[in-house]
Amino acid sequence: MFQIFTDLASWLSFSVLGLSPDTKLGDALHFFIEDTSKIFALLLVMIYLIALLRASMNVERVRDFLAGKNRGLGYLLASGFGAITPFCSCSSIPVFLGFTSAGIPVGITMAFLLTSPLINEVAVLLLMSLLGWKFTILYIIVGMSIGMLGGLFLDTIKAERWLQSFAAKALEQGQTYSSAGTNGTIQSLTMSERHAFAKREMFDIFRRVWIWVIIGVGLGSALHGFVPDGWIETHLGTGQWWSVPAAVLVGIPLYSNATGVIPVMESLITNGLPIGTALAFCMSTVAASFPEFILLKQVMQWKLLAILFAMLLVSFTVVGWIFNSVAFLL
Repeated sequence: MFQIFTDLASWLSFSVLGLSPDTKLGDALHFFIEDTSKIFALLLVMIYLIALLRASMNVERVRDFLAGKNRGLGYLLASGFGAITPFCSCSSIPVFLGFTSAGIPVGITMAFLLTSPLINEVAVLLLMSLLGWKFTILYIIVGMSIGMLGGLFLDTIKAERWLQSFAAKALEQGQTYSSAGTNGTIQSLTMSERHAFAKREMFDIFRRVWIWVIIGVGLGSALHGFVPDGWIETHLGTGQWWSVPAAVLVGIPLYSNATGVIPVMESLITNGLPIGTALAFCMSTVAASFPEFILLKQVMQWKLLAILFAMLLVSFTVVGWIFNSVAFLL
């Protein structure tokens, strides 16, 4: 699906610029070009398509279904959708913006945002081969539970009040947006009117966040691959209780998508790092990285970012302890 961005990054980094894929610089630049182009494409396409849907259908029925008495089902559906979409945390943000613009409650949107980078089909296959189906099912349940409980918590504290002004305005407009006319009939828009509305939404959001995509991914690229080989296994492989929160903190400055972190997780496990510690490290690398929070700062105020950050740290630490305990018992 995203192979075109990988090929583009390889062509620019290795053919045009002549860098070697075996060097730190070549690897970092390849990472930067691939992720920046992928996020830009997702940002433009997803915002446009969701805005086009808003102008073409009665999204109020969908929103009311998710936000009303079926809110619990909304968390489940959003978390399930996040589990089957191959997005990293930064790539999920365009979908987050689209959901917000459509008036979908913040908690349901966050259930998607939290789950999407955590559960990956490659990780599922790897865990199945390394640890068996019991650990794999536990991994899926834990990942979706983090998303659902996180969404419920954020809705409970009314987290939408800490969105940035333009995101809060988009949410408010989405919640009051109606595809029905004043007489209650469905308002018919021409295709050109729908296209104009979607294009306006797309460029308005893109203008606000494009520079932060570059800054965020650039930071992740600069840090990508520069942790010395064997450092994590040496310092965090003792299995002590503190090694799990330490692994989470170590993983935060780094950045990778779920697929990219799988070889790292496999190496950590095969080299003796406890499974829970390895999972906690990889989860924080994928879902709580600095680049993601730089991007999220454009749609969230500091208070909401701090709450989200603390929530992720606690979640990953608890998950690590659970998996280490289960592995010890088995």
